[in-house]
Amino acid sequence: MNWQPTASLVNLKKRAEILALIRQFFTHRQVLEVDTQALSHATVTDLHLVSFETQFIDTGANAESGKTLYLQTSPEFAMKRLLASGSGCIYQICKAFRNEESGRNHNPEFTMLEWYRIGFDHFDLMAEVSELAELVLKCKPAEQVTYQQVFINFVGIDPLQCSLDDLKQAVIDHKLNADWVLKENNLDTLLQYLFVELVEPNIGKTIPCLVYNFPASQASLAKVSNTDSRVAERFELYFKGMELANGFHELTDVNEQRRRFEADNDLRVEYNLAPKPVDENLLSALQNSLPGCAGVALGIDRLLMLACAAKSIDEVIAFPVNRS
Repeated sequence: MNWQPTASLVNLKKRAEILALIRQFFTHRQVLEVDTQALSHATVTDLHLVSFETQFIDTGANAESGKTLYLQTSPEFAMKRLLASGSGCIYQICKAFRNEESGRNHNPEFTMLEWYRIGFDHFDLMAEVSELAELVLKCKPAEQVTYQQVFINFVGIDPLQCSLDDLKQAVIDHKLNADWVLKENNLDTLLQYLFVELVEPNIGKTIPCLVYNFPASQASLAKVSNTDSRVAERFELYFKGMELANGFHELTDVNEQRRRFEADNDLRVEYNLAPKPVDENLLSALQNSLPGCAGVALGIDRLLMLACAAKSIDEVIAFPVNRS
């Protein structure tokens, strides 16, 4: 019976309705739908993201033959090239790929909604993310709380002033079963572990929760705050036990972005992982002047899980990896 879809026809129809509703949402706001490539010569350098890769075989003996290409983990880099080319505000609904676990909330091939709003900061975009969630999920507006505050509330430590020893002690105090922690020397790895274990289960239980101002060390592609250099202008959306979206007030400084990519690769080497090729096309777009904007990536399949009251991602996608 593995030829049949895991999602019911009712849920597949609901999926189509919600995708149409999302497109109406952006059409009403005059945000342009775009479609960019899934394969790229470069990929993310993030220590915690794993890309699928393939060898390009060009039967025409093109100069590109034999090169490694990567499936996108998100369309971010390509969309920023469009923004720098004068596209205006844009959105995309596309397939993204991450060579990681499959399970209740994960499939290595998934559907992503990503959009960019010129002239927005992260607070403006958080308001729009909340409006979309209200429309699709028929829920109340999202609450907003800083990363620092929720970490203090549920871990008992200030994440902006703590040490490695403080975090390791928190693991012991909360009786978390993680012997590897005692050998870990990366502060952000421990922050992320404690956030997942102790914070995420306690936020967004009845209404969506937007957590903002992540530690500057977790800025990724976001700006560091002008008013508090300890934090980055980044946010994430959580609801009913799931992370739904990750957004940034976008970094536009090409030199800082290159420095972050190189720092990521240095960290990969430290963890005995191969460094990844830096996306020079993105850096050229930043050099050309990316307009001031905010952007966010939202997992469509997880959004659908909530809309359909599904217990597993398999219930809202036709063919997960075990039936693909």
